[in-house]
Amino acid sequence: MTLSLDQLQFAYCQMHVIRKFEETVRELYQQGQIRGSFHPCVGQEATAAGAALALRADDYLTCTYRGHGHAIAKGLSVRAAMAEMLGKATGCSKGKGGSMHFSDPSIGLLGANAIVAGGVPHAAGAALAAQMQGTGQVAVAFFGEGAVNQGVFHETLNLAAIWKLPVIFICENNQYSEMTPSWETTSTSDTWQRAAAYGIQAGPVDGNDVEAMAEAVGAAAQRARAGLGASYLEAHTYRLWGHMMGDPEVYRSKQEVAEAWQHEPIGRLGRRLLGLGLAEADLNKLAQDAQDVVADALAFAQASPLPQPEEAFKDVFAPLEG
Repeated sequence: MTLSLDQLQFAYCQMHVIRKFEETVRELYQQGQIRGSFHPCVGQEATAAGAALALRADDYLTCTYRGHGHAIAKGLSVRAAMAEMLGKATGCSKGKGGSMHFSDPSIGLLGANAIVAGGVPHAAGAALAAQMQGTGQVAVAFFGEGAVNQGVFHETLNLAAIWKLPVIFICENNQYSEMTPSWETTSTSDTWQRAAAYGIQAGPVDGNDVEAMAEAVGAAAQRARAGLGASYLEAHTYRLWGHMMGDPEVYRSKQEVAEAWQHEPIGRLGRRLLGLGLAEADLNKLAQDAQDVVADALAFAQASPLPQPEEAFKDVFAPLEG
């Protein structure tokens, strides 16, 4: 899948939206306007933006508690995302889900999940439904490398392989499972080899390269729609901020993080666009457009009402049909 110049500019702007969203949320959190946990995805924007460029609007997506970027890239309203962060009734989960439970079925977003590997079987279930209904849809599951040690991950990959499900498993390997280096907890640093053992098409991809992500996900989606089954992509990336707000980051050096900043995806795509003939002013305009989107979302969220107390009893049970 070759991306056009327009697509690359769109991706550049979108990655800026994701990063500015996270930066704004951090400020709100520090001001005490946001409660609960917040797991930023700064540094991992290309995995989300690249994958989304290769998907159809009606394809399914599950993600982790570090899923703001995935949700926005898939098409979640930035207004609804910000309102959810502030616990407002106009949020994507009506202000009742918060940072770790973004959801919007209208765009195929089946939900972020606070349980490690929790979204993996959900994506497989959506893929099974698409397969049985013959819709041509695919499902994508994003998860971290820590998830590959969960039992449900292996159960799901086994079923996905034998049923040839149209599902794409994307492991965002950012080198740390929370605060623990993944090489201390997993027998092989190449998690894609564990997927390949189930007979699934698997391999690594540069998760900081939006073009590489779009190409890899595009090829996997094409295979899935052709009935050739599941794929597994290990996207190598790096989170530039801590695991969560308040993370002391004693498990890695400042030098390591500083070096990672030199290869982060937004600057990398910016250099690529300059090489394709865009000017610094063009990049600044795209960055400003992104900032305007987030500023608009913040104003909308702050002006939105809080949920009514009785909302706590709604959306708990599904009504019986018939």
